[in-house]
Amino acid sequence: MAESMHFATTVKRWLLGLFAACLLALGGYAFLEKSGEESSRAGQAPGGPRAVPVQAAAAKTGDVGIYLNGLGSVVPLHTVKVRSRVDGQLMNVLFQEGQIVERGELLAKIDPRPFEVQLTQAEGQMARDQAQLRNARLDLERYKDLFKQGFVPKQQVDTQDAMVRQFEGVVKTDQSQIDNAKLQLAYSRITAPISGRVGLRLVDPGNIVHANDTNGLVVITQLMPITVVFTIPEDSLPPVLERLNAGQQLTVDAFDREQKKKLASGTLLTVDNQIDPNTGTIRLRAVFPNEDGALFPNQFVNARLLLEVKQGVTIVPSAAVQRGVKGPFVYVVNSDRTVAVRSVGVGAAQGEDVSITAGLSPDELVVVDGTERLREGSRVEIRNRDDRQPAAPPSESEKPQQGTQL
Repeated sequence: MAESMHFATTVKRWLLGLFAACLLALGGYAFLEKSGEESSRAGQAPGGPRAVPVQAAAAKTGDVGIYLNGLGSVVPLHTVKVRSRVDGQLMNVLFQEGQIVERGELLAKIDPRPFEVQLTQAEGQMARDQAQLRNARLDLERYKDLFKQGFVPKQQVDTQDAMVRQFEGVVKTDQSQIDNAKLQLAYSRITAPISGRVGLRLVDPGNIVHANDTNGLVVITQLMPITVVFTIPEDSLPPVLERLNAGQQLTVDAFDREQKKKLASGTLLTVDNQIDPNTGTIRLRAVFPNEDGALFPNQFVNARLLLEVKQGVTIVPSAAVQRGVKGPFVYVVNSDRTVAVRSVGVGAAQGEDVSITAGLSPDELVVVDGTERLREGSRVEIRNRDDRQPAAPPSESEKPQQGTQL
């Protein structure tokens, strides 16, 4: 009997605990549901659907450049392989690898002693022949006096005159040999033919160099100024030629491989004389001062040719322009914080901005982020990343009366 009473008491306590747990669960669910409704109502505008958080930007007026882009490489104006013009032993190398040298600067010396000996020999030969020439001229004067007195025949005078002419020719030949010896001696001093940067040394001092060596001593490349050769499509050639023929100076900017860093600015120099039929492109050459050495020979660059500047156009961020079946459009924020779909005409792009040719006026707000959740008439809440809220668009009464641009 006692066991039955103990079992009934245990069951009763268990049922009471289960009932209390159910009541707590139902109360918590009701509290969460009420909180969710209040939170949902907090994100809604009074009397309307929930606002969509977006980022917006105001259309502005500015200038946009029309650019032609092309892939190119840096090509020096002059590259010279310095070779010896005489045979001999390389005695001294007077430059450092990678050094900037000026035109006429001494680079190396070849043993000059063989050429000095040749010069001395040629000068001695000339001194001997000049003495013979002076003696022949004196004999000619004597024969002329004797001929006048009738002591020698005319033939002997003519023979002596011919001998004088012969010695004069010999002296001229001796002078040419002296000049040649001096030239060879000058060639033993190797100087820079152009100004530029020297490369790695190809021959060490002590080696015998020859005038017919193919490798040479060193390579000098001109770095200032320097050029960039790049290509553009053949369809873009007519406007370029039109401006070149009119005498306009077109600006060319060189960017790195990722087109993020501007390396240098220069001007268009010339256009090639034929189009490549295999690629349908034509090569252009631009010249850059390159005073800071930002461009290096054979470096790959992205060239950007400024063809024209559109002034006073309406500009919006590129992210604001959407593409649809009917063409490009933007979401314009109205004064009541709703959006309207506006078809626009898209012009040239520059960086992260794009020009609008029709359909939008300056200072109108357009959505740049969050457009994937918008529809015509959607209510928005502007939350820009810099926490600076753009000015609210003017009300309908404040807007100037104007027609819609398409």
